[in-house]
Amino acid sequence: MKKNYLKLNNKNFSKINYGFFTRNGGYSKNNYSSLNCSYSSKDKTNLVKKNISLSMQLLNIKNKKLKLLNQIHSNKVIEINKKNFTNKLKGDGLITKDKSISLAVLTADCTPVFLFDKKNTFICVLHIGWKGCLKNIAESSINKIKKINKNLKNIIVIIGPCLAKNNFEVNSEFKNNFIKTNNNFKKFFYRKNKDKDLFDMRGLIKFQFRACGISNVYNVNQDTYKNPSLFFSYRRSFHKNRLETGRMINIISFK
Repeated sequence: MKKNYLKLNNKNFSKINYGFFTRNGGYSKNNYSSLNCSYSSKDKTNLVKKNISLSMQLLNIKNKKLKLLNQIHSNKVIEINKKNFTNKLKGDGLITKDKSISLAVLTADCTPVFLFDKKNTFICVLHIGWKGCLKNIAESSINKIKKINKNLKNIIVIIGPCLAKNNFEVNSEFKNNFIKTNNNFKKFFYRKNKDKDLFDMRGLIKFQFRACGISNVYNVNQDTYKNPSLFFSYRRSFHKNRLETGRMINIISFK
């Protein structure tokens, strides 16, 4: 089967399995074509289930248990183990030490982020929209990880495909909410015209991780908005008066 996910080639990533999946290679039709993995969409449930199963098969993790959560645009990061695996959880981050568990988030412009360490003690996945970025879910995840691994030099972060700054148009109220939180955030806004700015959320997320002491931050430089053949994009669908769209799945697992 053809691989339809993105990853970086790096020897430091050899102990984990991960993929930022594209929209291609699945079973769904029309607006959800074709690897839509969102049960909350109006897509057919059986097709979503088949798409998720296919994604796991492509990563060779069919023997793992996959955990998703109800994403709420928060800074909440939850540690998953055998005891709470079956619980219905709300938040935007998952972390586990259990090698039988794989983790995933769904995105369609928001930023998927993977975290792990060179010693293979944990894996973590984050869903970061602008609200989660404003609430600094990056810092929340590192605070959680410190309870497992205090050696921040071993921690690796990979920032996945998301809405890039050239297409992330915002108004002054949006911009001011970030600057009120931290004046340093103003450098991630670029004037487009007298009424609008462009927001570099990917750059700010990297800045937030570095502020936590994480030096190993990598980036998959892909813009979900400008690549309709590869990615679902909520904003692009909104601009086309077509609000219904699919969600890509982003999976991380121990090998």
